[in-house]
Amino acid sequence: MFEKLNGKTRLFMTVGCPIGQVKSPADITHAFEARDIDAVQVPIEIRPNGIDDFFTALEFASNVDGMVITIPYKFMGANICKTLTPRASLLSAANVIRRNSDGTWHGDMTDGLGFCNAVLKAGSTIKGKRALLIGAGGAGSAIGLALLDEGIGDLGIYDIDPDRSDKLMNLLANNYDSVSVVKNTAPQGFDIIAHATPTGMKSADALPLDVDQLVHTMHVGDVVTEPAIPPLIKEARERGCRTNTGIEMFDGHREIIVDFLLHQDKR
Repeated sequence: MFEKLNGKTRLFMTVGCPIGQVKSPADITHAFEARDIDAVQVPIEIRPNGIDDFFTALEFASNVDGMVITIPYKFMGANICKTLTPRASLLSAANVIRRNSDGTWHGDMTDGLGFCNAVLKAGSTIKGKRALLIGAGGAGSAIGLALLDEGIGDLGIYDIDPDRSDKLMNLLANNYDSVSVVKNTAPQGFDIIAHATPTGMKSADALPLDVDQLVHTMHVGDVVTEPAIPPLIKEARERGCRTNTGIEMFDGHREIIVDFLLHQDKR
């Protein structure tokens, strides 16, 4: 693909801080190539004190057609959009945005779809089960919504920031029953554990829950993509749990993201 780069090549970006852990640039570029699209996806790390200026400058970049947005900018991604899909509008968060015909941005939030697809691909069941969501940020919010859309019976939410847990609970409870805030990350009594924080990216990070409470009937999913097998997933597998990693979560919505970026989705 890269030997074909020219002035007509369309540019897409993966934007975040940090950015070293993301896998999307190569995967999405290969997906463009498979569809015979002259486009590339490149990573760009923007520090928080410059993100407003970055988004403003992109208004004038006429060959930038879209972005995948990662931590910590998913709520900001929704804020810069003129239009949003219903789920992105509900969550006020976007992990993928593309140009409208007038040059403004249109956003979607697909993280939850990727997580649920990964759970189902692993052979686990969502409908009627009990899930513990750890982390109520952008990705966590999307995962909570998607689990409810898939028919989860009960959703317990935990975030280190109690206000954020309460905010997500109140948001989701307006449309769904059986959503509550839990006071800790004890997995006992849950069927699915959805870990949606960056914990595990650094070798010194503590485990996000008491892994000795994990049992083989649980499914444990993690959003962390680096290391490829996060510490929580390693511990869960040693206890016989079905699992999905952050890479498998991305695989679960890669084509959805590409469809969206190329205006080939059904919305």
